[in-house]
Formats: sequence, C-alpha cells, structure tokens
Amino acid sequence: MRCLVRRVSHAQVRVADHKVGEIKRGLLLFLGVAQADEEADLRWLLKKVLGIRLFPDEEGRMNEPLGDEDGILVISQFTLFGSLRKGFRPSFNRAAEPGKARSLYEQFVDGLKKECKGPVSSGEFGGDMQIDAVDEGPVNIWLDSAQKDY
Repeated sequence: MRCLVRRVSHAQVRVADHKVGEIKRGLLLFLGVAQADEEADLRWLLKKVLGIRLFPDEEGRMNEPLGDEDGILVISQFTLFGSLRKGFRPSFNRAAEPGKARSLYEQFVDGLKKECKGPVSSGEFGGDMQIDAVDEGPVNIWLDSAQKDY
C-alpha cells in the first residue's frame, strides 16, 4: 500500500459538486492499493499513520501525533502506482483490481475510525473527486508498505 500523507489546516472532497468529506486541521491521505497487498500491509500502514508525529510541539519541532480534535480525510488513488518506465503514458499494472482495492481501502478507513479520536472522513472509492486542501507547512510524507525503509 502506498500513502501520501499531507498535513493540512483544512481539506474537503466533493463528488458531482456535493461535499462528501471534510476535516479541519489534520491529515489528508491519498491511498493506493497494490496487487500484492495483504492484511499485513494494511496493519503496517494503519500503525504508521496513527503514530506519525507531524505536528509541532511547543518548540516548533515536528514531534506531536494527531490531537483529539485533529481529523483524517482519506482519498483512494490508484494513480500512486503509475509507472512511466516504458514511455510517457502511465501504466497502472501494479495497482490492485477494483474489488480488492475497495476492500482494503474500506478496511483501512474502518480501522482509522476505530482507532482515531478525531473525525475520519473519506472520498468516494473510484469516484471522480475534487479535493480542496490548505497545506500546513507544507509537510508531505511518503509511506510504502513494500519499501518500509524508505
């Protein structure tokens, strides 16, 4: 599983001009599922996201995890597995087929809802979405369950 983690002061997602998810301060996650992903990848990524310390402490250093009021907005994005190895048109062969991807995506969102104290929202899996976000920092972190030492 791949996840682009963005620290935001506000984020929302719309589908067909209807707001389907929104958070104030927190994390905006773009989540992609690979063909080879399993439950272990899901558990690893949940642990990382829930424990990640991207918020400033009293001294301004990134040292604090999500606070009780901070939210998470999750957006499914198979394009995180796009490859340009053979030219200029991206190939998405490493992305999971939609049924498997939806299942792991929904399990990921459910896991966040169970463990996160703040609000958790999500986009529409497979939907054509418009995402508005105000980055804070900016802070962007890349997580990949197949490259844990990255």
